[in-house]
Amino acid sequence: MPAELSPIDKAKFAAARRAVDYVEDGMKVGLGTGSTAAWMVRCLGEMVREDGLRITGVPTSSRTADLARQVGIEVIGLDEAKWLDLTIDGADEFDGQLNLIKGGGGALLQEKIVATASDQMIVIADAAKEVAALGAFPLPVEVVPFGWQTTRALIEEMLISMEVLGRQTTLRLNGSQPFVTDEGNYIVDLHLNRIANPRQLSLVLNQIPGVVENGLFIDICDRVIIGGADGKVEIRDINEGTVAHERIDFADEANIFSDLD
Repeated sequence: MPAELSPIDKAKFAAARRAVDYVEDGMKVGLGTGSTAAWMVRCLGEMVREDGLRITGVPTSSRTADLARQVGIEVIGLDEAKWLDLTIDGADEFDGQLNLIKGGGGALLQEKIVATASDQMIVIADAAKEVAALGAFPLPVEVVPFGWQTTRALIEEMLISMEVLGRQTTLRLNGSQPFVTDEGNYIVDLHLNRIANPRQLSLVLNQIPGVVENGLFIDICDRVIIGGADGKVEIRDINEGTVAHERIDFADEANIFSDLD
């Protein structure tokens, strides 16, 4: 039940629950990856089962695909869907212009492809994810395994000319072995502390041979929904320039929480 959840999980759920209100019958929906996005997938599953919502979901990772099927959402690939009405995903950080750092879960490549193949992207987050400047969260960079150490050295050399506060880089591990993405690549995390010009950094990173993609999402997010542990949500629309405040009633959500048993 909701009372048994931690405050942070309540905040994530509140944002996710409000976000699925934007999903309409017949839509093709991009399904994000991560702990907040998992709440969104559960909420959509409940709407499919209880309300007869008809949607097709395009997951951004194998983990999300498994969860979507488990809760009753029809899953298709992006090549089959071709274009999406909406993508809902979480973020590791977002700034005042709704630029993001994503990829903490290792799915940044599929997440960016799916998000940019959508009419709109909604980000769901708790208030702790908002920052004045991106960079406190390590920036993930997906690289091909071949020559990854050379690619890492090129990234470190490039960072010397960038306006960042830190330049440490680490290979992401899974135990004692490199973490491997769904596409079979590695991730190098950049510990930058603060990024003065995210747009410039994103462009330069993707010009380095061996770099597949980076976790900076620039001008992709249309709306962010910030959840609170008390059920309050704040909705910011970058295109409309509006900010709205609402509240989610946890007492009405018995079905979604029963899925946790």
